[in-house]
Parts: sequence; structure tokens; C-alpha cells
Amino acid sequence: MQIFYSPAHNGGIPLDHKEFSALRKKLGKTQKQMGELLGISLKTVQSFEQGWRKVPVHIERQVLFLMAAKVKTSRNYRPCWDIRGCSSKNRMLCPAWEFQVGNLCWFINGTICQGKSRLNWDKKMAFCKKCKVFVSLANKW
Repeated sequence: MQIFYSPAHNGGIPLDHKEFSALRKKLGKTQKQMGELLGISLKTVQSFEQGWRKVPVHIERQVLFLMAAKVKTSRNYRPCWDIRGCSSKNRMLCPAWEFQVGNLCWFINGTICQGKSRLNWDKKMAFCKKCKVFVSLANKW
């Protein structure tokens, strides 16, 4: 059975130990290299993968960002505001529009989606993991 990061995984619950390990392997990194990349110790990486420690939000964000960078999203992508049909008003308020990162909207806090901003990472990711913008990217992992 192949383990991969599922966009619908656990709602807003952070990466579990199997997902963390699977993403590390997809990045092609040893545990030691992953620790260096994330600025954490080898023991911390091992404890995440063994399930002894929960993967904190800031580490989840870094891992997902690295996965997105590895995909090397084409310049021909459709931005989130086109896919989601955002109004001009919402676009003007949204950091994804401001910084022109319509493929990384899920990574940016404060984005306006369906007319409102999510208050924290868990709530944001619970929403984003069901969104076709994030799902289409995660499916490439």
C-alpha cells in the first residue's frame, strides 16, 4: 500500500507520522537531511516518524511548501481566484491576489476564500484540503 499525503486527510489535524515519513521519502531526503532542511534535530525527525511527537504546524507548513516547490508548478496554471470564481472585491482583499501566488493560496494566511478568511492554520487547512486548488497540487505528489 502506497502512503501519500491525502488532501482530505484528517480535516484540520496536522500530519501524522506516516504522512510525514511518506513526504520525507517523496522529497528524497534521509532523516538527517530532513532535519537539516527543517532546522530540527535528527532525533526530532525520528520522533515524528515513530509517532512519539506530533508534527507541529510550522513543520507541516514547511513540508507542504517543499512538496509544492518540488512539483515545480507550471507557469500555465490557473490561479485560485479564477478556479474559485472570486469576486473583484474579495480579490482586492486577498493576499494571494496581492502577491500573485494563486497556486500557493493554501500556504498564505489571511487569504479570502468563499468570502471569508480562516482564523488559524488548522481551520484554513481543513478548508483548503477539500479545495480543488490544493487537491490538484497534492495529487501531483
